Amino acid sequence: MASGTERATMLDFDASHLHIAIIAARWNQQIVDRLITGAERALSAVGATHRLVTVPGAFELPFAAQSVISSGTVDALVVLGAVIRGETTHYELVSEGCAAGIMQVQLTQGTPIGMGVLTVENDAQAFARSEPAGGHNVGEEATSAAIEMALLAAGEAAQIPIHGAGSTAP
Repeated sequence: MASGTERATMLDFDASHLHIAIIAARWNQQIVDRLITGAERALSAVGATHRLVTVPGAFELPFAAQSVISSGTVDALVVLGAVIRGETTHYELVSEGCAAGIMQVQLTQGTPIGMGVLTVENDAQAFARSEPAGGHNVGEEATSAAIEMALLAAGEAAQIPIHGAGSTAP
C-alpha cells in the first residue's frame, strides 16, 4: 500500500468556475459510494460544481466518459469504480479494458479524466483506499488531479505550482 509520502499532494485551487462530472460504477456499490464521497469532498474544497452519472460497472466507464464529454457541458471528469480480483481472468479483462479506454477517451477528446478506479485483490484493500475524510481516498485524489489538469488545459497554469531545479514561479 502506498504511504502518505508516495501520493500526490492535494493542492489548493480556485475552481469555482469549473463543472466536473463524476461517473461512477454501481458494481461494488459500498466501496464506490465511499469514493464518491471523497470526490465530492475534493470538489467542495475548491468550489467546483458537479453532476453524478452512474453506470453498471467499470467496463462501461469509458463509453460514459466519451458520451458526457460529447455533451460539451464539463471541464473535466473523474471516473470511479472498484474492480476486485476474483477466481477468473475477468478481473484482468475489466481492469485493463477500463484503464485503456479511459486513457483513449482522455487523449482523443482532449478533456482531463481523473482515474479513480480501484484495482485490488480484496475488499480490505478497497476499503483502505476509500477512507473517510483525512484518510486515503482515491476518489478524492483522482478528483484533485482532474481539477488540476482542467486548470492546465484552460490555460490557468499559474495556479499550479512549479517544482524542480531551476524553475521559477510565474
